[in-house]
Amino acid sequence: MVDPHRRLIALALAAWALAGCDRGSPAAAQFKAIDITGAEYARDFDLADADGQRRRLADFKGRIAVVFFGYTQCPDVCPTTLTELAAVKQALGAEGARVQGIFVTIDPERDTPEVLKAYVGSFGSDFVALHGNAEETRAVAKHFKVFYAKVPGRAEGSYTMDHTAGSYVFDAQGRVRLFTRYGTGAEALKQDLQLLLKAR
Repeated sequence: MVDPHRRLIALALAAWALAGCDRGSPAAAQFKAIDITGAEYARDFDLADADGQRRRLADFKGRIAVVFFGYTQCPDVCPTTLTELAAVKQALGAEGARVQGIFVTIDPERDTPEVLKAYVGSFGSDFVALHGNAEETRAVAKHFKVFYAKVPGRAEGSYTMDHTAGSYVFDAQGRVRLFTRYGTGAEALKQDLQLLLKAR
């Protein structure tokens, strides 16, 4: 009969050895955000930027892309998210240049290219704003599993937008890796981006 103590030691050593093999690998990284590596959604987009140029995710290869869906008249979630990203980019120093902020509007009716350019420019000169027509916006939001809906305001014709509050993070190879919920905080985002920046 096998000594049960020896069996437990052997199992522990095997587990330690397996864990050791994964040390330092991207799969072993302890992300603060939700790890969605390998997801079949949020793979790409094809939208125009504020200058009218069509942009795809491949355009940002080599950088860590952080994609957020929102609208410029958002009172809290959107500006807070972009402010945190701008602060994290700055805190990363030179490596912050390798982090690309991408804002996708869910309100193309009001968010014209001119409005979008001015809006994202207030968070950083390298932030990119993307927009599409109503059909394109619905399609890309569906592919990213992003919910949005108009909410009528008090004044006639006015409205706000309910929408998913979170960002998608892509690694330097253009693969979707993380979904970070609103409210997670700048420090958690910084730690996650540092992990991805190290995985060249």
